[in-house]
Amino acid sequence: MDEFDVVLRGGRVVDPESGLDAVRDVATVGDRVARIASGLPPGRLDLDIAGQVVTAGFIDIHSHSYDLGSLRLRAMDGVTTALELEAGITPAAGAYEQAARAGRPVNYGFAASWAMARMEALAGVRLDGGLAVLFQNLPDPGWQRVAAPPELDRIVARLEADLAEGALGIGILAGYVPGADPSEYLRVAALAARAGVPTYTHSRDLVEFTPRTLIDGAEEIVRAAAETGAHMHYCHINSTTLRHADRVLGLVERAQRAGSRVTTEAYPYGAGMTGIGAAFLAPERLAERGLAPSDLTYAPTGERVADAARLRELRATDPGGLAIIRHLNDEDPADRELLLRYILFPGAVVASDAMPLTWTQALHSASSGSDPDIWPLPPEAFTHPRTAGTFGRALRLLTRDGGSLELAEALAKCSLDPARLLEDHVPAMRHKGRITEGADADIVVFDPATITDQATYSASTRTTTGIRHVLVNGTFVVRGAQLVQDARPGRPVRAAS
Repeated sequence: MDEFDVVLRGGRVVDPESGLDAVRDVATVGDRVARIASGLPPGRLDLDIAGQVVTAGFIDIHSHSYDLGSLRLRAMDGVTTALELEAGITPAAGAYEQAARAGRPVNYGFAASWAMARMEALAGVRLDGGLAVLFQNLPDPGWQRVAAPPELDRIVARLEADLAEGALGIGILAGYVPGADPSEYLRVAALAARAGVPTYTHSRDLVEFTPRTLIDGAEEIVRAAAETGAHMHYCHINSTTLRHADRVLGLVERAQRAGSRVTTEAYPYGAGMTGIGAAFLAPERLAERGLAPSDLTYAPTGERVADAARLRELRATDPGGLAIIRHLNDEDPADRELLLRYILFPGAVVASDAMPLTWTQALHSASSGSDPDIWPLPPEAFTHPRTAGTFGRALRLLTRDGGSLELAEALAKCSLDPARLLEDHVPAMRHKGRITEGADADIVVFDPATITDQATYSASTRTTTGIRHVLVNGTFVVRGAQLVQDARPGRPVRAAS
């Protein structure tokens, strides 16, 4: 065998798939794990990682990070693959091309976007392969109306084209289009079933929130799975279900027992974040979720929204501006236990719903600017703390502070289980989420006793601590707990054609 490129020596190797949990050396050649054994010969680079865990890099299936700064935060949190699946991007080919031109520190991939296909077909929105157009057009009623049959045909045709280009499934923002006919959802699910790909749904409102909703959001997902046979993935079930876990998790569990493929994800934070122009953030609708305008923080200025008049103003002038939404209290033990319940649900995976950076106007200065390449990020760079800390926080909560999972069980929710969720239709995922010989050299090395998030709602870009090294396709993107700023080894992840 040729000389090893990197040997990670003497770490605790944890592979949830094989059950390996032992001190071993891990060697890479090129972009693959070449050997896992004791006493390996030296490589071109030898690193002593005694006392550290070495495992597969984390796979985030729900990430809206597309700017360099937020992607670097992902890498510092142990993420080696970040996929845009819930919203998706249409045209998917354009999204892949843009990412390849820019270069990314982590692997990337995209679902087709039902919302964007609707914007194009119903409102004539020009799509450019980026995500910003989605946020900018969120409140436009033109794309939220019922689709006429010819329009629905165009939506489906656009999604079919994306799937032919390797899109990883279909992202469905049903919660942003409360007036869409439920039959349209079934037709899109049927398309996914024929194509052999999942749908990734931000659910429509629950009946507990909106009694007059056309169909309960949770019921809609499980019905589609049963009627079409599609794999229906329930995105951030924590933030769309909130305190109604008993009913919704029970419904999902019954659907699974009946043979439907319904999978779930959750993130370990009580607050959400989305464009302030979202339909469910209209002032007259906040009470449905027990919210008031002051429960929203408008990211571009850092202000807590004073009242309904200010909220209407922001929605009119900057509908795509991001806002933090305080649903649950992260510091309240009961709310924290509820969040853990969603993550601990059998088969649930950890997914961040990571957001791009907003450059806060209130702190912006001409001297610092908003340079996308700047590192460390300055104070005016703002995001949801889940962008920087989801996986460090999840591992801490699941294995040390409140949770009772063994480390391998917690790691499976961060790497192996997301890979398995996708691998039936995405061959590349069969080599990710594992630390075995022949697997992709997407690797994270961390201290299991100290790994934790540092990001908060007021200091949202603090990086996770306890992570020592992160390799993507055999290239260091984090080394010695420091970002490798020029590393862009991320590769596209596409579905089989």
